[in-house]
Amino acid sequence: MKPSRRDFLKTTSASVLCGSALLLNSRQTFAKAINVPLGLQLYSVRDLLPKDYQGTLDQVGGLGFREVESAGYFNHSAAEVKQAMEHAKLKLVSAHYPMDSLHKQLDEILSFNKQLGVGSIICSSPRLEDPSRVANMKPEERSHAFTLEDWRWNAEQLNTLGGKVNAAGFKFGYHNHFTEFHLTDGVVPYDELMRLTDPAKVTMEMDCGWVVVGGGDPVAYLRKYPTRISMLHVKDFKRKDASASAGEPVVEELGRGSIDYAPIFAEAAKAGHLSHIFAEQEAFNVPPMESLKIDADYLRKLGIG
Repeated sequence: MKPSRRDFLKTTSASVLCGSALLLNSRQTFAKAINVPLGLQLYSVRDLLPKDYQGTLDQVGGLGFREVESAGYFNHSAAEVKQAMEHAKLKLVSAHYPMDSLHKQLDEILSFNKQLGVGSIICSSPRLEDPSRVANMKPEERSHAFTLEDWRWNAEQLNTLGGKVNAAGFKFGYHNHFTEFHLTDGVVPYDELMRLTDPAKVTMEMDCGWVVVGGGDPVAYLRKYPTRISMLHVKDFKRKDASASAGEPVVEELGRGSIDYAPIFAEAAKAGHLSHIFAEQEAFNVPPMESLKIDADYLRKLGIG
């Protein structure tokens, strides 16, 4: 689900752009009030883990990350994953799966993650009610194919899955991309998901970077739904000049793009319901571990970890 640069330019929210008037000590105070460990979504190292699973996790732990969220286990057994996490001094607290996988392999997913002591299962992406509708579309066109009825169908699926996942002893949540914020038949789909999902069954893992790219404001959503959002993904994008050539929003390391996380963390601290914050680096401008160190240092300056 990748938007165009033009989408990003049209919708970047002014409230989260660089230039916040908050002082550094205020930023730290707000962020420390959240009181969560430094976390990383392991999708960031998806290309490294298959080559050196243990070594990559050890490096992640060495950068100061303490919590991780999985995005695949790369054919390792539960025992192997558990041993690798322990060796790296990392706590595996959450796991991502697309809706298709949750429908097809739910029992297997729950059993595997139960062995690992994972606390949350997150639906990482939605699905069209009828995927055959987009069979002949280009990948970049498919994200714009969601109708309001598709989103309402997804809400029903999340409630059903949430009930099953909760019954197995896990929390269940939904992770957004940018499409959820494109006005559809006069409705913002993310608001429709909030309206139709059961708070007792479905929590929200708000990906702040994709919210901004989609045209939303993370601060406003934290303020509007203070008890619904319990986890955050944090990533950064560079805001390009309108005269620049067309293309996707440019991925940056945290603190080097256009999104200021100080006001976002400040609002999250006020809400008081945040349990995890995960940095996620979708692409790299420098070697991967150097990139993740920039992310970790940025979050530490804001008092996270």
